[in-house]
Formats: sequence, structure tokens, C-alpha cells
Amino acid sequence: MEVYGSLLSTKYELTLEQLHNFFLLEESSESITELTRRFCLQSSSLDIQKKGMEFLYLHGYFDDLMKLIKKNKESTYFSNNQWADIYQLMMNLKKNGELAYTILPKLNQSKTSDPELICLIEIAKAYCYYYMNRVDKLGYILTTYQQLFSVIEDRLLVSYFKIRIQQLSLIYFMKQNELITARRFAYQTLKETLNPFIHVDVHIKLGLSYTFESLESGMYHLSEALRISKKYHYDLAVNIIEQHNIPFLSAHFNQVENISTQDKSEQAHIEIAKGNNDKAIEILNELPLNTPFQIYYLGKAKRDKQLLLKSYLYFMDKQSDHFFSKLPLCELKQLNH
Repeated sequence: MEVYGSLLSTKYELTLEQLHNFFLLEESSESITELTRRFCLQSSSLDIQKKGMEFLYLHGYFDDLMKLIKKNKESTYFSNNQWADIYQLMMNLKKNGELAYTILPKLNQSKTSDPELICLIEIAKAYCYYYMNRVDKLGYILTTYQQLFSVIEDRLLVSYFKIRIQQLSLIYFMKQNELITARRFAYQTLKETLNPFIHVDVHIKLGLSYTFESLESGMYHLSEALRISKKYHYDLAVNIIEQHNIPFLSAHFNQVENISTQDKSEQAHIEIAKGNNDKAIEILNELPLNTPFQIYYLGKAKRDKQLLLKSYLYFMDKQSDHFFSKLPLCELKQLNH
């Protein structure tokens, strides 16, 4: 493409926003997304090398992102090195959420006067809090992001960051049991990004948001998440949906015909739905009972108010989860009647 080649060879320091505007004007058989992806990897523009990492992250081009991280790490410009370090930490976190406890201190030690990088670091910290089950801490970024955005001149980058904020808002408001607000952010995110990995995550959360309302609505979103995961060979998500999410929702609504799982906790949940409480107790007694769900299942199978209260307090005190804390709470109310 003639314009593509001339942009690559230009002596001017292009920004990602300028690049996006160029491609909007160009008629091409290739999508703007694909053109931008290629350009991010090939451009000599320092700005595009840095902000291209956010573009690649947001659109799910993770293999390309690792290449661009390497390129920025090898740059002679300190700012590019700093940006690469933050994206490397975010990719590490994405692969293993348990690393949040070591990544958060590194983010806290990162010093910069760059308003764009300051915002990125705060977003990365918020993801750490999510993986640490400190959802209450997400409130900080949700109340300060407008202030952080106001000093960033690149509005395209702000639009990318905004999608990240919407994802975090979905998590936060669902945990706060404010479902109308959570779903509004969910549908905004689905509308404003093409990233299949984000779509999978959003559909899973939408599906689970119907735990206390509708099996049909919940399964619709879990089925969408599963379809997208299989299409893009997102094996980890396929496993989570098939072995955890679908069995959980099915068992919760006592609709477990043809439902099976390798997950011991959900096997017990299915047995409870079938009325086989003794079998459920037998399965759960083999587990360490280190999640509030496992404690809830055991409390439900045994009709044990103390266990149900323990589960409720675990959800509330350790996970700030006002949504799933309703599971043991509803069971306690039934036992009290």
C-alpha cells in the first residue's frame, strides 16, 4: 500500500493518533486494526513503539506485543525502556495472577513524570489488586481516572485506557452487587473493543452476573464465551468455562442433567443439586476447603449454619465480594425458616 510505505519511510516522528487518522482516510482491503498492528511492529517512531504496546495489548495481539516489548527494552531511550518494563509486568500478571504480590511492589517503585505512563502504572496496580482479591482497592482508580486522563494529550491512548477502566468497573460494581451498573460497563466494553480475549472475560462475568436471576441468560453469555474461546484456541478459558463456570451455574439452578466436570468442588456442587448430600460431603472432605465456595458447598450439604456463616465472612472480609456472599446468606435464610 503506497501510503503505508510512505508512512514507514517518513522522517517525521509520527504519533499513534496521527497514524490512526491516516488509516481512517485510506481505502484498503485490510482493516485499520491489521494495518496498525503491522505498523506498530515496523515503525521507527518512538511514540508508536511505546503506545503501540497498548494497542497490541488491547486487541489481543500478545505474541506481537512480546516482540514490541523486546524492541523497546533494547531501545537507547529510557522512556521506551520504562514502558516496556510495565507491559512485561502486565503480561507476567496475565499469565499468572499469583505474581500480583511481587509485581505490585515493583509498580509502586516505578518513578516517572510522564502522565501517560503514570496512568498506565495505576491501571496495572488495579489489575494486581483484582488478582489479590482486594477489589475494594479498585475504587481508587475508578475515582481518579478522569483526573489522570485530563493531563494526557493523546486522545486515542485515552480511549484505549478508557476500555481498561470499563473492564475494572465491571469487576468492581459486580463485586459490589450493583448489577445494572456492572452490565452497562460490560456492554460498553463489548461494543468498543474487538479483542476476543476481553470479550471472553466480559461474557463470563455477564454470565455469572445472572446467578441469582436466570439460568437461561447466564448460559447464553457463558456459551458465547466458550464459542469465542474455542475459535481463538484460548484453552485456559475453555477449561475454566467447561469445568467451572457452566457446572457452577447449572448446579446452582439444580439443572445438572448431562453436566459433568473434573473439578472436585463442582462435582460436590452437582451432587448437592442431585440431592446426594452424603456423596458431596465425601468429596469435599478430601479437599483443603481453602475457598469460600468449597466452604459454602459443605455448609449447604451439611445444613451447617456455622460453615455457611464462615463462607459468608470469607467472601466479605477476604474478597470484598458482596455478590457471591449472597450464596451462603440465601442458604442461611432458608435454614432459618
